[in-house]
This record gives sequence, C-alpha cells and structure tokens, in this order.
Amino acid sequence: MRGLISRYRWTIVVAGSVFLAALSLWLLLARNLAGYSLLLRLYQDKEFLKRTLREWGILAPVIFMIIQALQVIISPIPGEATGFLGGYLFGVWLGFIYSTIGLAAGSVAAFGVGRWLGARFVRNLVSKAMWDRLGFIVEAEGAILCFIIYLIPGLPKDMVSYLFGISPMPMWVFAVVSGLGRMPGTWVLSAQGSQTAAGQYVQVVLISAIAVAVALPLYYYRHRIVEWFGSRKGQGSGKP
Repeated sequence: MRGLISRYRWTIVVAGSVFLAALSLWLLLARNLAGYSLLLRLYQDKEFLKRTLREWGILAPVIFMIIQALQVIISPIPGEATGFLGGYLFGVWLGFIYSTIGLAAGSVAAFGVGRWLGARFVRNLVSKAMWDRLGFIVEAEGAILCFIIYLIPGLPKDMVSYLFGISPMPMWVFAVVSGLGRMPGTWVLSAQGSQTAAGQYVQVVLISAIAVAVALPLYYYRHRIVEWFGSRKGQGSGKP
C-alpha cells in the first residue's frame, strides 16, 4: 500500500513537471500567439495586472504563482516588479510564500526544459556572452555555486536555470538550493510592496537602504565571484 501511494505521488510530480516543461517550451517557441501578448501586457502594465488578479478573487494567489513561474520561463521580462506586487496585494508573508512557490516552479520547469532538450538547445537560447561567462556551469555539481548565483543580485538567474539543466546537478538539489538563494531578495521585494500598500514609506526607505547596503558589495563583485568559481572549476578539471 505504501509503495502504491509513493508511486501515486511520483506520478503527480512527474505529470506536473511535464506540464510545466511543455508550457515552458510552448512559450519559448510560440511568442507570436495571442496568449503570449497577454502575458507581455500583464508584465508591462502593472495596473492591468493588479486589476486582473483582483478580479480572480480567491484564485488570485494561484494566478499570481503561475505568473511568477512564467516570469522565470520568459526570462527577458524582468520579474522584480512582480515580487513587489505580491507583497502589495497579499502582504509581506503571503506575498513571499506565493512568490517563492511560483519562482521555484518556474526555475524547475526551465531546468527541466534544459535537461530535456540538451546542450544544443540551451546554447542557442542563451547569448554568446553569457555562455562564455557562465558556461562552466554545465560541468558544475556544487550546491554552493548554485546558491551564490541565485543569491547575488544582478546575475541572470532565470537563464541560468536552463544552464543548470544540462549540468550534472540533480533536479531536487537545484530546486532546494536555488529556492533558498532566491529567498532573501524575494522577501525584500515582498516587504517593500507590503509597506507601500500600507503607506509606510519610511519603512520602505529603511528596508531598501538596508537591502542596498547588504547587496551592493555582492553586486559590485558579482562577476569576480563567478569568475573565481569558474577558475576553480578549470583548475580542478585541468590535467598536470
């Protein structure tokens, strides 16, 4: 009986992953469709997004999490505003939880697409500059590297999800570590949105100042940090 339940759970997980991966692929390959245009408007017009979510009532959290997931998949669209909007609409903690779930689902879907379609697809998807700078990820297994990339502001986290898909890293490790790395930034955005909705602008400024003070050194040295990991990988794989 326990084995049957375990297989049932895995069936749900696999089916959900396949659905998200298929949706990811469709969005990447069918950008001229009306649905894609609607998604673009949802990202670009925040008032339209806010009205749309409120019209959905109790389904608004589900729609918001889907939008957050798609924000990762359609990576050229910036996602900071949606994290802020989550706090604005749902409060700091619910906004944080919904954003975290959506971002994790989108990251795993992008990871799955990369693993499913392989290196050739991913190389065509990412820019040459990104591949030259971050291509060493495809040989990386380190959870620390993954955590650092998703923690540091200013790095292309969404496209990196596809790169990790063709690395040796197990999917569950990627899901856990990338999710943990995103959490500090996600919470800050949610807190900013929540305090803005409450009219607590002094708190917004205070939260922003603290976040900038902590994140600025990481942002300033982000390329050096990544290059250091890349050089370590090169030394480790080099032959005497």
